[in-house]
Amino acid sequence: MSNNSHQSSPIVARGEGELFREVMGQDWLRLHPDIRRRFEKNPAPGKPLRYRGLLSDLMASHIGRCLGYLTRPLIQGALIPYSQQDVPVDIKVYGLPNDPAIYKQRIYHLHGRAPVRFVSHMLEDENGQVLEFVGAGLGMSLNLFVDGDSLHFQSGYYFWQVFGRRLRLPHWMTPGKTFLWHHNETPERFNIRIEIRHPLFGLMFRQTGVFEEIKHV
Repeated sequence: MSNNSHQSSPIVARGEGELFREVMGQDWLRLHPDIRRRFEKNPAPGKPLRYRGLLSDLMASHIGRCLGYLTRPLIQGALIPYSQQDVPVDIKVYGLPNDPAIYKQRIYHLHGRAPVRFVSHMLEDENGQVLEFVGAGLGMSLNLFVDGDSLHFQSGYYFWQVFGRRLRLPHWMTPGKTFLWHHNETPERFNIRIEIRHPLFGLMFRQTGVFEEIKHV
C-alpha cells in the first residue's frame, strides 16, 4: 500500500449549484434551466467566476444608514450606508485550497466615494442548513425556495460564531429579515433584488440590478 493512502484527501470546495441542489431536493428542478446552469459552474482553482452588473437602485433608510456606519468596522460592505443609483458592481465567486466554503467578493464602485469591498462565504452546516458568514463570525441561515422559476433566498436566524460555538442572536440585535430574488432574463443576464426588512423599522436596505457573466478577463 502506498504512503499516499494514509494521507487525507484534499478538501475541495463545492459549487453553489451542488450545494443548492442538495438542500433543495426536487425543487431544484423547478428552477429556470439557465439559473441551474449558472449555479452549476464550479470555479476552477485560480480561475474564479466573474460577474459584472449595474445596480439601478442602492438604498439605505435613515436607520439603515446609522446601522451601516455602526457595523462597518466589523462587517464592512455587508450593510452599505448610502443611497445611489446606477452603481457598477463586480462579483467574484471562488474557492480556497482545502476549504469547503464558497466565497463571494463584491466590489461596489460608488459615485464620489471609494469602492466598497464585501466578502462573504457560504457553508452547509451539520443539519443540512445553508449558512452565510458576513464577517467577524457573524452570519445567517438561509432558506432556499422556488417561486415561478426564480430562485429565492430568505434569512432564517442570525448568529455569531465564536470559540467554535454558534450563538443565535435575538431579533432585536439584527438588521431584519433578508430577502434575495434571482430572476433569469437570458442565458447571460439575470436580475438580482435584495431587501432587508426590520419588523419595527420596515425596509432598511435594498439593492436592485442586472448582471452578466464575464467570459474573459
